[in-house]
Amino acid sequence: MVRVTEDLVRRRAEHNNCEIFSLEEITLHQQEIEKIEYLDKWCRDLKILYLQNNLIPKIENVSKLKKLEYLNLALNNIERIENLEGCEELQKLDLTANFIGELSSIEVLKHNMHLKELFLMGNPCTEFEGYRQFVVATLHQLKCLDSKEIERSERIQALQNYAEIKKKIREQEQAYCLRRAREKEEVVQKIQERQKKKKDKPNPGFDRRWYTDINNTIPDPLQDKENQQHTEEENEYRQWGADEDNEEDRAFWEEPTLYTPESRLETHRYIEEKRRAKEDLRGHKKKEKPPRTLITTEGKVLNINEPKLHFSLKDDEENNQFILDLAVYRHMDTSLIDVDVQPTYIRVMVKGKPFQLVLPAEVKPDSSSSKRSQTTGHLVINMPKAKDIIMANRKAPASAKPSDSNKSQTNTRRQQVEQLEVDPNKYSFPDVANIVQEKERTGKGPIRLQQHKAIEPEKSFTDSVDGEDVPPLI
Repeated sequence: MVRVTEDLVRRRAEHNNCEIFSLEEITLHQQEIEKIEYLDKWCRDLKILYLQNNLIPKIENVSKLKKLEYLNLALNNIERIENLEGCEELQKLDLTANFIGELSSIEVLKHNMHLKELFLMGNPCTEFEGYRQFVVATLHQLKCLDSKEIERSERIQALQNYAEIKKKIREQEQAYCLRRAREKEEVVQKIQERQKKKKDKPNPGFDRRWYTDINNTIPDPLQDKENQQHTEEENEYRQWGADEDNEEDRAFWEEPTLYTPESRLETHRYIEEKRRAKEDLRGHKKKEKPPRTLITTEGKVLNINEPKLHFSLKDDEENNQFILDLAVYRHMDTSLIDVDVQPTYIRVMVKGKPFQLVLPAEVKPDSSSSKRSQTTGHLVINMPKAKDIIMANRKAPASAKPSDSNKSQTNTRRQQVEQLEVDPNKYSFPDVANIVQEKERTGKGPIRLQQHKAIEPEKSFTDSVDGEDVPPLI
């Protein structure tokens, strides 16, 4: 029997950050639930509740959900409508494909003044004569029944014939209740007979137990033959069991059975029993894996990459630390990762699978840090080294002895440099020294280092004659 647990409700409340006290909508369909419980205490603010396709036989523990607007209980084992008076805000109720035969039980829905839609398709009560008229006349607030809108003329006509319709409904209900009681007795008898047949199932003779003579340690060919015979008997037993299961399945599914809450529950339990039997058989076939060895008995730490992740280990000499980049799955939740840094190795558990790496040198676990990328999902772990290393200045490498060819090339370069420095043909500079000497030796005559053009003496103008047309200068 599957029960409504807090863990189940929290897992179904992922859209609300797993908070159940403020939950407004929850889906609990196809969970094989057999009883409604705890929801009226944990989720008082529920507005939408999906409980379809379960094994619920009774409507209960929902009357305290004052804000509930939509309740879906389709495909369950409900036989009457009850315990909904407290759902003051209920607007839509889906009871499709249940076993409701007491149609008069809908009268409790008169208290739900906001109820607009009701679904009763697939119930035995829908086969009653006057079913729709009775529902329309009983529930005045209803706007839609079985996906069909209720017209005003239809309600007026139903109210006019309400007394007669109600009498017919009561008679059909009584006939249904008698028929239902006989069906229950028949179903209970069949279940008891089937269980009795299962207990009286014949045994082929092999009890599936082995007997060994502990005193006989010498191999005997006769014993080998007996072991082979036992193996053949076990295989025959397994084959017989498989054939027996097939015959049992065929008989169960081909047997005509009434569609009742009891038969539906029996079918579910039969399927569940077969499923568990197969799981047990698979569990026996699977060999138990030995626990993973992370550290040998001698104390040697092993390198392990069970999750098969890409990684890179970088030695950051400038910051004196190791950097491990582990390519963790991008969409995996960080809560599934556990990092353990030790002085000589690092271990990362990814969904329970170990990634372990031996480090080249000792590190400081207390000073280590880890970060995870929000875009790539990679896990980056910084591990400072335990020993601080003083980085010395790098010396230039000693040059090798030059050869003759290298010597000649060096001499040529030096000559070229010297020529560039002293060659007067390519570069000319002003003679600053001569300028200074000229100033110091004023009156003594210039020091003539270079040839100068002779200066012609000024011409005398004593012999010139003034023109008559030229006015005097003074």
